Amino acid sequence: YNRHAFTAASRGLPFGTLVRVTRLDTGRSVIVRINDRGPWVRGRILDLSEAAGRALGLGRTGIARARVKVVRYD
Repeated sequence: YNRHAFTAASRGLPFGTLVRVTRLDTGRSVIVRINDRGPWVRGRILDLSEAAGRALGLGRTGIARARVKVVRYD
């Protein structure tokens, strides 16, 4: 895990998978690489790194509704 890289944690996607995460309320998106397991909070599908969250403008709450689309499996 590197909080400065565009990475994410997923329970189901294989490590190395690239996904586009698009914030639904703003349309902002980032591409991140799955490199960790999680999240372990019910109802959440990804945990983003700090850098990816900042790029999406998550701010203090740290959560937002988003669309997740696989770009490439490695």
